Amino acid sequence: MTIQVQVKLFLHLRKNRSQTVELTDGSKARDLVCLLGIRLEEVGILSINDRQADLDQQLKSGDIISIIPPIGGG
Repeated sequence: MTIQVQVKLFLHLRKNRSQTVELTDGSKARDLVCLLGIRLEEVGILSINDRQADLDQQLKSGDIISIIPPIGGG
């Protein structure tokens, strides 16, 4: 069985800013990040349905995932 989630990428990750991705049921946010070809170190802020999340959170069909890389400054 598969699920579909909506992904929103920001800053330098946004080559495909908004896209729908199909994953295996039971997939975690970590699996999605790897599928998208994003290194785990490039994930600064991860939110699922506008709530802060971590890479081990299981995804459900219809989730909206936002991935923002670390923001530096100085």
